Amino acid sequence: MKTKFQCRLTPASTASSVAAVTKALLRPAITLFLLLSVITGIVYPLVVTGIAKAIFPGDAAGSLIFRDGKPVGSSLIGQNFTDPKYFWGRPSATSPQPYNGTASGGSNLGPLNPALADAVKGRIAALKAADPDKRLTIPADLVEASASGLDPDISPAAAAYQVERVARARGLKAEAVAALVAKYTEGRQWGLFGEPTVNVLELNLALDARAASAGQ
Repeated sequence: MKTKFQCRLTPASTASSVAAVTKALLRPAITLFLLLSVITGIVYPLVVTGIAKAIFPGDAAGSLIFRDGKPVGSSLIGQNFTDPKYFWGRPSATSPQPYNGTASGGSNLGPLNPALADAVKGRIAALKAADPDKRLTIPADLVEASASGLDPDISPAAAAYQVERVARARGLKAEAVAALVAKYTEGRQWGLFGEPTVNVLELNLALDARAASAGQ
């Protein structure tokens, strides 16, 4: 005669088994979560930042530009110049003020949006008002905002368009200002990628430094 044994799980034993399984699963999951958080959130950023500061100290610090020992801006973020004696940068559509680094972005206006056409017309009018005798075609990057709204550079053509106005406002020869533009024109990266550019802030600081040395 065979004896049959039946095992019945009571509610208490079932709850105990679930708790044990849950504990067995949660413990390594929480441990792994904390470990990865420390590695990716603290250790990795510190290591990468340390390497960057050692190899590229200027870039890692924000590519700051100094004048008289004080930071006056970054070579990566444009500034809003409107005085005729300065070169003007590419328009910025950020708000509440141009070149707002905390609100990077374009105008998001479509090509058929009347507001975009009005903005471009206003920029053209401002350029013509600052140099009414200029008859050359205005380069596109002087009237069209960039996608980031922070572009620090303009094209050599945009800089050349403004040479006579800046020279006249500062009482300089156009050739001298054009020479500065050429000095601060950067070519394509590695001679292959991108287009030549002129950093507006660096160029304007060079103009001020020239004026200071000349006692103007």
